[in-house]
Amino acid sequence: MTSEQHDLKTHDDLATAPRRGAFRTADIRSGFLVFLIALPLCLGIALASGFPPVAGVLTAIIGGVLVSLLGSAPLTIKGPAAGLIVIALGAVQELDGGDLAVGYRRALAVGVVAAVIQIVFALCRVATVGIAMSPSVVHGMLAAIGVIIISKQAHVALGVKPESKETLGLIAEIPHSVANANPRILLLGALGLLVMFGMPLIRARWARAVPAPLVVLAVTVPVALWFHVGVPHDYRFMTTTYHLGPEFLVRLPGTLLDAVAFPDFSAILTGTSLKYVVMFALIGTIESTLTVLAVDSMDPEKRSSDLNRDLLALGGGNLVSALVGGLPMISEIVRSRANIDAGATSRWSNFSHGAFLLLFVALAPGLLQTIPLAVLAAMLVYTGTRLASPREFAHAGEVGLDQLALFLTTLFVTLATDLLMGVAAGLALKIVLHLVRGVPPVAFLRPRAEAVRTGSVLNVRIPNAAVFTALLPLRRTVNGAEEGVTDVVVDVSDAALVDHTFLSGLATMSREWRATLTLRGLDDLVPVSAHPQATRRRRRA
Repeated sequence: MTSEQHDLKTHDDLATAPRRGAFRTADIRSGFLVFLIALPLCLGIALASGFPPVAGVLTAIIGGVLVSLLGSAPLTIKGPAAGLIVIALGAVQELDGGDLAVGYRRALAVGVVAAVIQIVFALCRVATVGIAMSPSVVHGMLAAIGVIIISKQAHVALGVKPESKETLGLIAEIPHSVANANPRILLLGALGLLVMFGMPLIRARWARAVPAPLVVLAVTVPVALWFHVGVPHDYRFMTTTYHLGPEFLVRLPGTLLDAVAFPDFSAILTGTSLKYVVMFALIGTIESTLTVLAVDSMDPEKRSSDLNRDLLALGGGNLVSALVGGLPMISEIVRSRANIDAGATSRWSNFSHGAFLLLFVALAPGLLQTIPLAVLAAMLVYTGTRLASPREFAHAGEVGLDQLALFLTTLFVTLATDLLMGVAAGLALKIVLHLVRGVPPVAFLRPRAEAVRTGSVLNVRIPNAAVFTALLPLRRTVNGAEEGVTDVVVDVSDAALVDHTFLSGLATMSREWRATLTLRGLDDLVPVSAHPQATRRRRRA
């Protein structure tokens, strides 16, 4: 197939799609399954974030019950996510003033302001900016988050308190923690890891139907009860004495109302608070937008979500969550994928998952306090290994050495500094690489998409360079003229370069369009690798 006929996406006719928003039994069933997955993960994410464990469940309840009613994307599950752990924990630790409880309440104030900014973003209809983010920079950021999660949670799974607070120091301390691990806590953490890594390898139907986190709890909680972890006592193993006690278990307030905490705005105008406001607002918005787009691509009914309306609902949920003591939330990809696989059809699945969480915490809070912290840490270590999987490094390299450079730069700068600096370094390197390859500065400063319509065909020419900045004007042009358009031809014949972000974003945006998309002029450019979405540049004379 030549580039004259690059069909990236052809939409099915939606006229026969079932009515949106209809409440079905399938939504209750899928909501219950997601509830089983979400319960332990919400507790673990909250603990890893420096928040009280119940704050994670509170966030998921608001993300399910409230945000679904505010009009969020139909098949996404809203709640706390591993991708924001690093930001939340950083805010608590840097704002604590020597008291983590103070840091927690000041982090809530940061969440309130960030949520208001998300609402403003939605009202200004800028949610789609996430489409223009470099996939390699995003994946590098997520890989860094994975490494940071592993560095912190590995010690919890071993039952050892590390001395360092910095990521590189925590990684260096892992061998010491392994050598000094509390044997019974280590066993609980190891069982959790064994189940999390082993379940995907089991081919039996039951293994696909039962969530791995639920199996982890079913295996480890009885072992913890057998060890009497909740009762303070010492025990000997080999020649060493070790301690067990309730500090190794999840601790919850008496009722959900007791868990409510209010933000402290006393430090909100400091540079540290403003830094985390920016990180919460930008990274949370980008992660959530990319997740909504990914979930839309998996929707059996091929529906396209209103990104700005979803962001408005998310911002409202985050505002309420931060005001009552909850974590920041996003559209979470793993739970959303499980939701679709379970047969969800509408937003009522997200509502149901939140309602089941509310009922469980209200009626059986004591059961949660039998869960060992090491087991929750093991689940997060598994999540971290998925985020920082070697496959992510290999994939970046397959797309091209330029993308591997962006990935590694974002990863290492994030580990050395913070998420905001890491993402900024990745984006700065991307611009420098484009300038070196001959992309004129005007392509960044004044990106254009010049459209000419002939009947039902919309021809869109991208002058100068088809880079990430051209995605938003292209999207506005096509969406503004889509009525009656059956074919969209994107012409990059005059472009000096077509980058990976443009090709990836174009494929993503095309899922929103009913029209057939054809990409013209790609064969005139030389790809940097064999990957179909690799960066392409003009042949040298």
